[in-house]
Amino acid sequence: MDIKEIIVRIGYFRNRANLSAKALSYAIGKNHAYINKMEHGEYEPSMSVILDIIEACGTTPEEFFYEDISSYQLDKETLSIIKRLSADKKIALKELLK
Repeated sequence: MDIKEIIVRIGYFRNRANLSAKALSYAIGKNHAYINKMEHGEYEPSMSVILDIIEACGTTPEEFFYEDISSYQLDKETLSIIKRLSADKKIALKELLK
């Protein structure tokens, strides 16, 4: 994932959390214009800033960096169901999916 995709995701999760750029900037201890400038390509956030943003937006690194964020919840729920299956049922499901 490149920096452009990371910045797009920051905007996505910021909007999902109903945070303005200014509010998110303050939430992570930065000046009021930090997120706005970052979203316009003036700053590249460090990993520690990205992790602060993820926390402030109420998500997890797993979801933030998930390949297809639109299917994250469905994939997570599906995996949870699969994990609860017996070994025999997992084998049967695997064969069915082939």
